Amino acid sequence: MAVKKASEMFSKSLIEDVHRWGCMKQTGVSLRYMMEFGSTPTERNLLISAQFLHKELPIRIARRAIELETLPYGLSEKPAVLKVRDWYVESFRDMRAFPEIKDTADEKEFTQMIKAVKVRHNNVVPMMALGVNQLKKGMKLYEKLDEIHQFLDRFYLSRIGIRMLIGQHVELHNPNPPLHTVGYIHTKMSPMEVARNASEDARSICFREYGSAPEINIYGDPSFTFPYVPTHLHLMVYELVKNSLRAVQERFVDSDRVAPPIRIIVADGIEDVTIKVSDEGGGIPRSGLPKIFTYLYSTARNPLEEDVDLGTADVPLTMAGYGYGLPISRLYARYFGTDAYLHLSRLGDSQEPLP
Repeated sequence: MAVKKASEMFSKSLIEDVHRWGCMKQTGVSLRYMMEFGSTPTERNLLISAQFLHKELPIRIARRAIELETLPYGLSEKPAVLKVRDWYVESFRDMRAFPEIKDTADEKEFTQMIKAVKVRHNNVVPMMALGVNQLKKGMKLYEKLDEIHQFLDRFYLSRIGIRMLIGQHVELHNPNPPLHTVGYIHTKMSPMEVARNASEDARSICFREYGSAPEINIYGDPSFTFPYVPTHLHLMVYELVKNSLRAVQERFVDSDRVAPPIRIIVADGIEDVTIKVSDEGGGIPRSGLPKIFTYLYSTARNPLEEDVDLGTADVPLTMAGYGYGLPISRLYARYFGTDAYLHLSRLGDSQEPLP
């Protein structure tokens, strides 16, 4: 397949526009601001939100499109990465082509457009994983490629922010929002309930792969709630629990002993919430500890070794192997100013980290 730069795929004026917008300053938004602003989704507030996104999203998308063109070690030339680059340039083009938003009719049309952009980018994570895997196949010592890891951290953190901003705006149009929700944000989210749902999802995957799954015991105050994004916490807990389930299952698969349960502890403090997942799966090999938050490391077989259709990037939902679960979970934890060990900010004042 011939490698085509963006300048060969798109008009010169469009690429110049991408570079111009990619130099503009991004604007971070805090969870608290999203919650307070979205608590009264009047036509005026929705119009203000759309006008902000009309300017902010092209800046964020342009920055990623530029970076996708200039990656080291030939990663920019991998077919899967070229596909992702095209998605970003196309989305930038759609954003810039949309006229100034002046009234409610414009806002509604803009909302439909950004919904389509969000759908276009649904498969960015597996497609980028495929591109990185294509690079990894031809290299040794891949765990030392710090530039790749730093790029992927920036890239996925930006993606989380873009999808949060779009999803929040779109959800504010819901005429019948669930109780205690403001867009994507649940103002009284129960971490115990989210942990329970995420654990059940992880166990169902474990059952499918192994025919059984260790029990999971969750400890904490079931009445405790705080404002947060349930889908973000669900993903984090799901990935951590999935890792624990696989470790325990594989350690005790040939044992006469019943696999010991996995323990999840939810503790609330004045400023943060801590969630601890512990298991008796034997742990990650000491030599692998420095690599567990890199995108090129996994202790399981990589499901992307098989050919994947570049047209869809549909990949199998498995217990492990992509090497993406922990590093992306850490990015979700960092979003809205959160630590890596699932210390979740209760105050909501932290602004988005803008890569």
